Amino acid sequence: MVRIKRGNFIFLIRKSDHPPRHVHVYRDREEILKWDLDGWRFLSGTLLFRVLRLLIELRREGRL
Repeated sequence: MVRIKRGNFIFLIRKSDHPPRHVHVYRDREEILKWDLDGWRFLSGTLLFRVLRLLIELRREGRL
């Protein structure tokens, strides 16, 4: 399991999770977003601009 904390958000990737490969994004212990890492698209929840910027930043760093 990969757990990354940025600001008020936690990005969680479970290696044994179902396909497609995705990240769960939490704020205040509540899941707010599920993001497809292979297709680079929204799966469910609420997409916040701040979270999208953090996803792009983490991708550039090679952490996602």
